Amino acid sequence: MNFEEVLFRAQMGDQEAILQILEMFRPLLIKNSLINGRFDEDLYQELRIEVLKCIRTYHELV
Repeated sequence: MNFEEVLFRAQMGDQEAILQILEMFRPLLIKNSLINGRFDEDLYQELRIEVLKCIRTYHELV
């Protein structure tokens, strides 16, 4: 299944698809949650929330 299909399922509320996307972006979220070399759990959670917002609001530009 390609990313667009997973994204569509996630937008329809499929929890498994949402978790799959979060797992896909986990390394990037962790990398961006580092402040002065230390992992910031609050920042990580905020970034996950932003990914969820992006899933909900994404629409393909034609």
